[in-house]
Amino acid sequence: MSIQPTKQQKPPALKFLAIISIATAVILVLTITPWNIIPTSITEDVKVIATTELGCVGESVLGHSVVVENCSAKVGDTISATFYVPALEQNGYYDKIHEKLEKVTP
Repeated sequence: MSIQPTKQQKPPALKFLAIISIATAVILVLTITPWNIIPTSITEDVKVIATTELGCVGESVLGHSVVVENCSAKVGDTISATFYVPALEQNGYYDKIHEKLEKVTP
């Protein structure tokens, strides 16, 4: 009978690092939510606040200034405009943060 030398098992460091990396990536995706940063297209009625040679400048309900090209409306008219805003502003994410801050602020 021969005696076999026992090998010492190394801890699986590479597997452990891979699991930690994947878990970190999942947590970051769920907390940062990059889909809230991506601009989304919105079409809404805006009130014309100025007219220029390039078109009309309108103000949206969200408070954005929007330039509509080839517009012949007058100041005070309401026109339809399509523009891009971050999804954070459209889905109410900022409102939720401000509500939480108001609860914490003395």
